[in-house]
Amino acid sequence: MKHYLSVNDIDSLPDWVEEAINLKKDPYQFEGMGKRKTLCLLFFNNSLRTRLSSQKAAMNLGMEVMVMNFGNEGWALEYGDGTIMDQGTSEHIKEAAQVVSQYCDIVAIRAFAGLVDKTKDEAEEVINGFAKYASIPVVNMESSVGHPLQALADAITLAENKTKERPKVVLSWAPHPKALPHAVANSFVQMMKLQDADFVITHPKGYELNPEITEGCHIEHDQQKALENADFVYVKNWSNYADYGKVVNKDLNWTMTEEKLGKAKFMHCLPVRRNVVVEDAVLDGTQSLVAEQAKNRIFSAQIVLKKILEQNK
Repeated sequence: MKHYLSVNDIDSLPDWVEEAINLKKDPYQFEGMGKRKTLCLLFFNNSLRTRLSSQKAAMNLGMEVMVMNFGNEGWALEYGDGTIMDQGTSEHIKEAAQVVSQYCDIVAIRAFAGLVDKTKDEAEEVINGFAKYASIPVVNMESSVGHPLQALADAITLAENKTKERPKVVLSWAPHPKALPHAVANSFVQMMKLQDADFVITHPKGYELNPEITEGCHIEHDQQKALENADFVYVKNWSNYADYGKVVNKDLNWTMTEEKLGKAKFMHCLPVRRNVVVEDAVLDGTQSLVAEQAKNRIFSAQIVLKKILEQNK
């Protein structure tokens, strides 16, 4: 594993989860591993958990951390080959990636989908461009179509809280006033395919995710039916995939409530719109795992960085 770009870069999810849980018991047990190593965090979009958890993970391993917010600090990048750069972009990703590679040992990148051009988003020009032109490992801190650090944190959370060998896990769409990317949902689906569970996806008709990602999954359009006997309910909004990036459904009947949740544990990646995506009683209740998920973001990042450092000794 040179890079960590997708959940599919995990060679054994159970092993990674077990190792991450052991790291939680003593986060500093490998603090010498990152000595004189530098992690560079490049943000093309805003962040709270991703930035702080990635920094904390690197610090736990003894690494130095550099942070740059491209939105207001960096030159506008060009990604195309053979482009005549006489318009708005000032620097090509070829040079940018090569330069960053000389300043640090690992680069982690966060760059959301534009939700305008599906083909462009799915080409992942930012994360794939750095993976192509950088000479150092690249970590995906959320790209146009994936959030593999979040999915790994979710896997850790599921493992720590399950009470049966094969739990029922439901991924439920929820309403939202804004168009949101598919990244979290996509990576959660990919992660669930790597473990043994009764997994169900529920959403309104027309809100299917990329069929290549959900191939083989149980999809149920009746939310109430999908939630029956659930052990975990992961709630997340995503914008329309067929009518790409559009919000064509704001049905508050899909909001998660205490009554719907039943005895299941509640999961969400945060940030979350209270009383739109989920009601206060669920978020503030004893069945909510959102704070645990956020804490596990440290250890999902730490295990990824540790794996990369080990292979590049």
